[in-house]
Amino acid sequence: MTWTGNPPVESPALDDFARVMQAEIRPQPRRLNIARDDVKNGLGQLVLTLVKLLHELLERQAIRRMESGSLTDVEIERLGTTMMKQAQEIERLRQEFGLDEDDLNLDLGPLGKLL
Repeated sequence: MTWTGNPPVESPALDDFARVMQAEIRPQPRRLNIARDDVKNGLGQLVLTLVKLLHELLERQAIRRMESGSLTDVEIERLGTTMMKQAQEIERLRQEFGLDEDDLNLDLGPLGKLL
């Protein structure tokens, strides 16, 4: 007997095999389940990371200005108080969102840590 083309396959499991193959060809769309608290914490983490970065930059600038002698004693005192209050508020918000200190320090790969 000579076959031209594929030999016929007879199996009671052929329908099951075809169903599995069709499911793999056309996978069912997956839904993204986002919990409201996860979105809130993710957004909070992003915003607090940016605020902390700005705080660090302002702090470095303040130190440069103090070391250069361009600030009066009153300005230095006011700047120190403001920076301290800002750091306390960042800490309060970090705890409010249940974030660790490391959560605000993004890893930038080859560039190292953000803060």
